[in-house]
Amino acid sequence: MAQFAKPRFVPTPPDKGSFPLDHDGVCKNLMSTYMKCLATNKQDNTKCREEIKLYLDCRMNNNLMTKEDWRTLGLDDVETKSKVIQK
Repeated sequence: MAQFAKPRFVPTPPDKGSFPLDHDGVCKNLMSTYMKCLATNKQDNTKCREEIKLYLDCRMNNNLMTKEDWRTLGLDDVETKSKVIQK
């Protein structure tokens, strides 16, 4: 009886720009605030830059994405009033 070897699953890291889901809902409130901002502004994300900065900061601080410089993300000029972001 011939047995065929099953190919082994080899995990690979996610591509840059993809990141794990927030299963515990750590940043859910900030994500909701960003989504509401988009809906209010007819999906114009330029009007929601403070919200996205706060959301991405939450993701970076909770290891849900790689820490990036704000300049790299195009958000270095965004002032946040809601929370202090330390970098």
